[in-house]
This record gives sequence, structure tokens and C-alpha cells, in this order.
Amino acid sequence: MPPTNPQLLDDILHGLLRRYGTRVPDVERVMEILRSASLIKSAEDIENDHIAFRTLGVPHLGIQSLEKIFLHVGYQRRDAYTFPHKKLDAFWYAPPAEHYPRIFISELRVEQLSPASQTTIASYVCQIDSDPVDQLDLNNASQVDNFLHTSLWRRPSWNDYEQLRQESEYAAWVIYNRYYLNHFTISVHNLPPPYNSVATLNRLLQQHGISLNDSGGIVKQSPDGLLLQSSSVAEMVQAEFDDGQGGIETHPIAGSYIEFAERRVLPAFQHLPATDLRRAHRREGFEAGNADKIFESTYTEQTHRIPKRK
Repeated sequence: MPPTNPQLLDDILHGLLRRYGTRVPDVERVMEILRSASLIKSAEDIENDHIAFRTLGVPHLGIQSLEKIFLHVGYQRRDAYTFPHKKLDAFWYAPPAEHYPRIFISELRVEQLSPASQTTIASYVCQIDSDPVDQLDLNNASQVDNFLHTSLWRRPSWNDYEQLRQESEYAAWVIYNRYYLNHFTISVHNLPPPYNSVATLNRLLQQHGISLNDSGGIVKQSPDGLLLQSSSVAEMVQAEFDDGQGGIETHPIAGSYIEFAERRVLPAFQHLPATDLRRAHRREGFEAGNADKIFESTYTEQTHRIPKRK
């Protein structure tokens, strides 16, 4: 079904991607690589496969809160995923029209963390006594955009960030970044051949100095062989922390990253010419095994591999 208010959805997505693009230097680097290889003329030529958010599973927040924004503009909740080792749950959401990105929202099972980490997180979210999304005018794109880029709690301290990171790098990322867009995803299968495969595109990106997440292998592939994904490693950004004395101290932490997805044609539609292929003819949804490794694009084991840029 089409969105009830296409302009509203367009404005919300534009706000998310505009800020994301200014915060993730690899976005422009990748766009320039694609332009130089004559794969695109502009960023508008790229299909955004999906965007992703991370949340905390605490009262009044988490998936049940954030999803309201996107359900309001016509997205529909689809499959659930669990990541026991990382203590995460997630859902993906189908867009109201196929030119919009899918959405993937994950949530940390805070109650499964150590008492120390639960106490740290509670010290930040304890003053949130109602769902903040319920206070928004969901028909006001500017209000929604500001909400998605405004902290719901005080500036974290470096000690708290580090204490959380030692147990859950996901928790540390969220306590600082809140709802900042975690990544957007280039639909590789829509690029001109031979770069319409993740493996081939990866080689091009690496030749130009883009570091890729190698957790579980650079290419993550679903058991059915129809969903292949890779991702850049999140670059380090200078982040400001409360120094505990009324001032600010600055430390480099993982920012956001870019994902690359190749959705292969389903067996029932492989007879169709390439010009006739649509989203409905390709592998849909996500794969927990792939996503589990993609999460690690912001993890220290990956970010320590990035050479410092001059």
C-alpha cells in the first residue's frame, strides 16, 4: 500500500540521510568511487536497500517506541530475529512502496547485562517515564527529524562508555549515538555489471582504500545463497564526553558505516529478463547469520584495523 503521506516520509528519510552523509566520510568516498567507475552519475542513481537503527530495551524506549514513527508512515513489521550471543532482538519493516528503503531496528536486552552495566544504563534513562514518541506530532517531519537527532539523556562520561564497551560494544554505541542512523545500504544488484555482485564491488572498494568488515568473512552469505552482504568498517569520530568536572573530554569512537547488499533473483523468476526484474522477484527479508557479523562493523576488533587517514 502507498504511504498515506509520501511527502512526510520523503522528508523524514531526507533528514536522516542528510545528517548521516555529513557524519560518515566514507559515504562521499564511496560515491566518488562509483562515479569514477561510471557506475552512477549521482547519489540519486543508487537504490537504498535498507537503513538500520539501534535501541535499548528499557521501559518506554526500544523497538516498541521507535517503530511507531515508521508504522505511522506506512511501514509494516515483518520477521523477527534474535542474536543470543550479542543479547539482541530485531525486526525488519517493509516499506509502503518499493522505492523506499526497508528498515531494520534492533534492541539490546539490557536485563541480560551484568548488574554494573544495567546500573550504568539506568542512570541515563531513569528519567524517561513515558514513551517520548507519544509526545511527537508524527505528521511533522521537522519534529520527527529533530527527535531522531536529539539526545534523550545527558552526555555520557568516558568511564561509563568504556565500562559498557567492555561488556557490550552495542550498548556503548547506543549510549553515545542514540538514534543516529547506524547505516544505509547500497543495492549492489542494481549497479551495472560486472559490479552488480558484492564480491566484485568489494574488490573495487578495497582497491580505493575502503576498509571492509571481515568478521565471518568479507562476504556474508545466507544459507540459500540468495542474500550476500558486506559492509565498511565504521570510521572513528571525535566524540565529546562529560569529564565529571563540569567540562568535556574528547575521545575517538566508532561512528556509522555503509552496507552493501546483493539480493539475487528467486528461482521462480530467473527466466525474466533483467529489465523486467523488480523487488518482488528477488530474495526478501534478512538473515540473522549475516546481520550478526554486520553488527561488528562498529566493534573495536574491526575499527582497530582501519589505517589512520592523513
